[in-house]
Amino acid sequence: MAAADDEQSAGHRVVCHLDRLLAERRMTLTELAERAGVTVVNLSVLKNDRARAVRFSTLTAICDVLRCQPGDLFSVAPPGPAEVPDPPGHPSLDGIR
Repeated sequence: MAAADDEQSAGHRVVCHLDRLLAERRMTLTELAERAGVTVVNLSVLKNDRARAVRFSTLTAICDVLRCQPGDLFSVAPPGPAEVPDPPGHPSLDGIR
């Protein structure tokens, strides 16, 4: 499945940077799971951008252990050209060839 397909099926462009944060801290997913009290499976889903939601309590626990802010853990990818709506009052370019 292509990245664009993943984006559309998930309905969001939120990207998780857990792998980078773990690497910077020389910490394993298992160690984070133990210290944060979150299952390795849940962290893996988050790390691989397959999560649809994150509880604030889970986010808080991860940020406490990694000593980071939610904005360090997540970012929003820029929209693709097809996802950017025309500004209000702007004529559609669909008919122009």
